[in-house]
Amino acid sequence: MTTFVLVHGAWMGGWCYKRVARLLRQAGHEVYTPTLTGLGERAHLMNRAIDLDTHVQDIVGVIRCEELSDVVLCGHSYGGMVITGVAEIAAKIRSLVYLDAFVPENGKCLFDYAPAKRSGQMRDDAARNGEGYKITPPPAAAFAVNAQDAAWVDAMCVKQPLATFEQKLEVSGGQVPKRVYMLAAGWEPSPFQQFAARFKDDRGWQFVSFSCGHDVMIDQPQELASALIAAA
Repeated sequence: MTTFVLVHGAWMGGWCYKRVARLLRQAGHEVYTPTLTGLGERAHLMNRAIDLDTHVQDIVGVIRCEELSDVVLCGHSYGGMVITGVAEIAAKIRSLVYLDAFVPENGKCLFDYAPAKRSGQMRDDAARNGEGYKITPPPAAAFAVNAQDAAWVDAMCVKQPLATFEQKLEVSGGQVPKRVYMLAAGWEPSPFQQFAARFKDDRGWQFVSFSCGHDVMIDQPQELASALIAAA
């Protein structure tokens, strides 16, 4: 049995992993799908103080309070920023899995890896529509979510704290036994191709590719569940 902690991306919640979690549990594994503060069913906790550190502590708290060890820690999209921060603190991680996710270097924030035009648009949106600190979720179609699920995803997503994209992360480069990069190759323009190019031929990383849009857990849950089990 493997213990999986699956961290969602921006604007989403633990709900996005429900299909994958069901498959992993059916295969006999232990699965946690925590929702980060201010998002999903915790949207009522949204406030100006939420930043990347808040979300890192959310996941550190799950690992500590559930007394988890030998964890396969997976982060989707923005969740890559979160799990990188968690790995700096928690020493009970077997594998780090970046699912079409940001892999930050020391002193970098999410906006450092996004086109300047897009970052500016999100800051402008927060100023106009988010009380200065919340970013409106893009439509699911922008991430090539399959047509059957796009309306559901749009209905479930909520605004994201701007500070989570602006806070820079301190990374020491500590050792984790296994690192995996999983690319969703079925959508463009993807900011995650830069990470795939960096890690695809790196012997220190395992590389996996999916032929679907950004939200792999929604578009290809069976394939993702199998890849996560292999990543353990």
